[in-house]
Amino acid sequence: MDTYDSRLSEILRTARISPPSTGSSRINVGTKERMASTIGGALMVYYGMRRSDKVGVALALAGGSLIFRGVTGYCPINDATGRNTAGKEDVAIEITSSLTINRPRAEVYAFWRQLENLPRFMSHLKDVQQLGPKRSHWVAKLPKGVGVVEWDADLVKEETDTLLAWRSLPGSDIDNAGEVAFVDAIGERGTVVQATISYRPPAGDVGGGVAKLLNPAFEQMVKQDLHAFKQLLETGEVPTIEGQPSGRR
Repeated sequence: MDTYDSRLSEILRTARISPPSTGSSRINVGTKERMASTIGGALMVYYGMRRSDKVGVALALAGGSLIFRGVTGYCPINDATGRNTAGKEDVAIEITSSLTINRPRAEVYAFWRQLENLPRFMSHLKDVQQLGPKRSHWVAKLPKGVGVVEWDADLVKEETDTLLAWRSLPGSDIDNAGEVAFVDAIGERGTVVQATISYRPPAGDVGGGVAKLLNPAFEQMVKQDLHAFKQLLETGEVPTIEGQPSGRR
């Protein structure tokens, strides 16, 4: 007997999208090499700036490149040659959550497909703007008001009333991807929504604030966002932390 569980598994099995691994997140230099690059680069910059000739300029520029290599953990030369001394440091963090919403599947899908609606129930999003049929611009809030991260994303798979899958574009502040599947609940009890969201932690100093977004509390945040989505569609409002309603439809 076909159940929504098996249908969800099949949909997501064929739709699984991994986040890209771009210069903002890929680490291909190991810890020891990063330390050596940073220290060596700083020395080269120091001695280069003490000279006023072309050799000094060359030393300073080369030292700056080594510092960048050490701070970010990313080396373009390693990338071009396929060399990677970082082992398994480049890891995607993946969260999956699901629930049942007592609304018709077409309505649930249509609300999510209108991407500008997402910040109404996703607490970490500040703004989402549709730039075209497939492309959108996302702005996410960092914890404790320390700033925002931004990225552009493309819808890479779309099946009306069934599936949405997206992936961020190169140059994003944070590499991410996600899939949301929609199936009819058993007994005409609404729609089962299952979301899988994955991120690659940014390298170097960029990851300082973003890492807090990717700690174990992120899983709870995704669950809370889905519950807020459920409340918004079923009741037309999302309670605030203080217990007062907000986000009326």
